[in-house]
Formats: sequence, structure tokens, C-alpha cells
Amino acid sequence: MEEKKGEVILFGTWASTFCTRVGLALKLKGIPYEYVEEDLTKKKCWNTTPKLLPEDPYQRAKVRFWANYYDQKIVPSFYIIFGSKDKEREKAIEDLSQLLKVFEEGIEKDFPGQSPFFNGEILGYLGIVIGSHACNYQAVDEAIGVVLISEKNPEFLSWVNALKKCPLMGETLPPHDKLVARLSARLKST
Repeated sequence: MEEKKGEVILFGTWASTFCTRVGLALKLKGIPYEYVEEDLTKKKCWNTTPKLLPEDPYQRAKVRFWANYYDQKIVPSFYIIFGSKDKEREKAIEDLSQLLKVFEEGIEKDFPGQSPFFNGEILGYLGIVIGSHACNYQAVDEAIGVVLISEKNPEFLSWVNALKKCPLMGETLPPHDKLVARLSARLKST
């Protein structure tokens, strides 16, 4: 089947208010789309693909908790560092280090002797969340001229470096030099 770029397909069910919401928004925007009715009693599952989350519900909940912690606590601290200077930046970097320490300790406590970043040999959900952001740390360091993830957080640094070795991560992350250029330009404009 040949893919047509720019064509929108809305998969939904007639009784779904969420599908109605998307359909209304597309119509208001004047975006043409094809509607495909889905029978939710005969859902298509992708059982052959690798699992991103552990099978065990408790382990899944812990992975989701730490992914949320990373997104809600750690990611915003990078933006604070990026937008600050001098003493304010030093304090923000120290705050990041403390957040990473909590993350390290929590991961060690919740997943002793195992890596929650990989589900077996493949990249897992937490690995995707952390890796898509933290694996760019060297570009950020280069753009702002400060080391953000240091030896103060050796576990986190080793996890990120392990994630960087994952072939999928290398294929998907933005090119280092291009990212440095973009971050440097954004830093100069603020």
C-alpha cells in the first residue's frame, strides 16, 4: 500500500466523544480527512511486537512512576538551567544533581540488580523516556559550556551511556552537531 504524505486518517468509533472532538477540530481547521470506523469488540492487537512495559502490573506501575518523575521533575530543571546564568545556573545544576540522586536511589530501590531501561534485551518504556532526552546531554553541555550530568550522579551517567549504545537510540537521536547549533542559537536569542 502506497503511503500518501499529508493525508489524515481518523480511526474511531461512532459513539466516542473523543473521536467526535477530533473530527470537529479537523473540520473547523478545514483539514480533509478519511474516517475509518473501528469495531472495538474486534480490536487489532500488535502481539508480535516487543513489550515496552513489564508484564507484571506492579513493575509496570513503578516504571510509569519513574518515567513521570523524570518528565515532571528532571526535564523542567534542564530548561531552568538553560535559561539561567552564573550563580542561578550553578544552583539549578546543583538542584538537578539532587533530583538525579533521588532518581538513582529510587531506581536502585525499585529495580535492584536489574535495568528498568531495557525490557530484556530491547529498549523499554523508561529507556525511551530517559534516552530520548538525556542521551543528548553532551550536545547540551557543549551548547551552554557547562557539564550538567557529572560524576556526582555516576549511576545515571552510566545508564545514559548504556542507552546511547543502543542501536535504535543512535538511529533516532538528532545529529549531535546540528543539535548543538540549534541549542546555541536558541541560547543566544534569550
